[in-house]
Amino acid sequence: MTLKTITIGTCVSIVGIPCKSLPDGRVSIRVGDVVYTGKPVSKASA
Repeated sequence: MTLKTITIGTCVSIVGIPCKSLPDGRVSIRVGDVVYTGKPVSKASA
């Protein structure tokens, strides 16, 4: 199982199981019974 992090607005980050990619670049993730949609967080460079 992979986890994905998204941001909603400017301050809120949510980590969950990815369930849908939208055509505008946003991603939907599931946390329990709730689905959140936001912009994916890019991977940090080491």
